[in-house]
Amino acid sequence: MSRVRPIAAALTSAVVLLGALSACGSSQGSDSAGEKGSAVSAERCKENEKAGKITYMSGYYWQASASIMEAIAADRLGYFDDLCLDVELQPGSGDVSQNAKLIAAGKVQVGPLSEQDIMTSNASGLKVLGVSSYSNAGLDVLMTGTSITDLKQLEGKTLGHKGWVPVGVQAMLAEAGVDMSKVKQVKVGYDPGILPRGQVDALVGFVSNEPNQLEDAGEKVTVWEPTDFKVPGSLGAYSVNPAWAQKHPTAVQDFLRAVFKAYAYCAADEHVEECIGYQHDLAGAESDEKHETAIWRTEVEVAADNPLPGRFGSVDPDNVAALAEVVTKYAGQKVTPEQAASWFDTSFAEAVVGDDDKVIWPAP
Repeated sequence: MSRVRPIAAALTSAVVLLGALSACGSSQGSDSAGEKGSAVSAERCKENEKAGKITYMSGYYWQASASIMEAIAADRLGYFDDLCLDVELQPGSGDVSQNAKLIAAGKVQVGPLSEQDIMTSNASGLKVLGVSSYSNAGLDVLMTGTSITDLKQLEGKTLGHKGWVPVGVQAMLAEAGVDMSKVKQVKVGYDPGILPRGQVDALVGFVSNEPNQLEDAGEKVTVWEPTDFKVPGSLGAYSVNPAWAQKHPTAVQDFLRAVFKAYAYCAADEHVEECIGYQHDLAGAESDEKHETAIWRTEVEVAADNPLPGRFGSVDPDNVAALAEVVTKYAGQKVTPEQAASWFDTSFAEAVVGDDDKVIWPAP
């Protein structure tokens, strides 16, 4: 039920996904991107221009994560221009509640929020609309030393977190039969080295971040993923301001069209270095290209290992219903499956991906 995920693993499972997506049109580098409106009709171009400036805010600065990397690449590759979209990229601080507030207020039109965060935001009175996702697997994980072979062994031990234990990890521990009243929980900083040093026995993190840092440092840990315990999650989910989306549906569709195309481009092994270069240009000197590459490759691998049951980029209604139960049980906010369903609209993503699971490019 656990694994040690290597950062340099060949993305063999991603080949199937990329094969399906590659027919979204010939991918172009930034120097050969088409002229404004080259991938859209004149009429649709005018509709998209009516949306005005579209502010996109990232989840965590310019980290090379899904829902950030492809937005950067879509801008640099000219895909937004091809579709007559005026997109301004802004970095988020990692404060999910702040991003949700800005989207709900219409100060930001689109940005990444996990499906569970979309639910908790709406339950708190913030109107945001979920429009896409890459996978029902989440990124939150629990790391332990390799001597832990059953999560129940954590009873009587110490678990470190950044202020809270994510609902997916809580659900995983419950599924494993762990009595959390017997686990000491402590708030820790951002140094994952506290786990191999024995300062904690378990550590919450992101599958694409801390495990890669520890492996790069030569440390061996076991990574426990909620998806292995049939716990729902989400990866690469986008949200939008609902009033703006209702007023400018083609802009929402074509934003997703551009980022889906960029995702396929950057997920291809021959383009990873190029796309990390775009990310590095924005992130600047603090960006560790080796680590960012590991983040991107890991998240692409997770999405490929856990494909959606429907079309690429869509929202799975069954996953939404299952997440509503998890949020209700572990996030302290009651959310019914019916309520949760009303906070998502998969029609935008489905409009840009055909029945053959290929991104439609150019736009109809």
